[in-house]
Amino acid sequence: MLNRFYPDEYLKSIDRIDFERYYRQGIRGIISDIDNTLVPHGFPADEHIIKVFEKIHALGIDTCLISNNQKPRVKPFAEAVQSKYIYDAHKPGRKSYLKAMELMETDKKSTLFLGDQIFTDIWGANRAGIHSIMLEKIHPKEEIQIVLKRIPEKFVLWAWKRKQKKRNNNL
Repeated sequence: MLNRFYPDEYLKSIDRIDFERYYRQGIRGIISDIDNTLVPHGFPADEHIIKVFEKIHALGIDTCLISNNQKPRVKPFAEAVQSKYIYDAHKPGRKSYLKAMELMETDKKSTLFLGDQIFTDIWGANRAGIHSIMLEKIHPKEEIQIVLKRIPEKFVLWAWKRKQKKRNNNL
């Protein structure tokens, strides 16, 4: 039952992602959340994240940001990192993930998703059939509705980590 919420991978930060390896494996598009995935909630794109996106684009990987936030938040961030974007995405609905792939001209097999929340980001990517990487949230200060979602999220992550450990012990 919980499998639909499990990320394919869980990493500390975007800096732990080997984009070159993903490119060699056929990844040509990355869909990403913004707040607490790339920068602290509400922060603009910083020098570091701009350089990360430059590196991704230089490899030949396209990007599309999808956010449940509104255009005034998403558009300037997307422009700073030179990315396509979708605002008011209604995650975890599949529609915005599918639209992002359409914008990037990729498909499920050639697309990767990055996000920090199980019940919006990861569940949506999984519903769309996209390889999902959950990144540890950047900043502890969050809006109350997100704080409340983090409580059951801890249980899901605990179950996922337990399953991963069991699987690794059987290898």
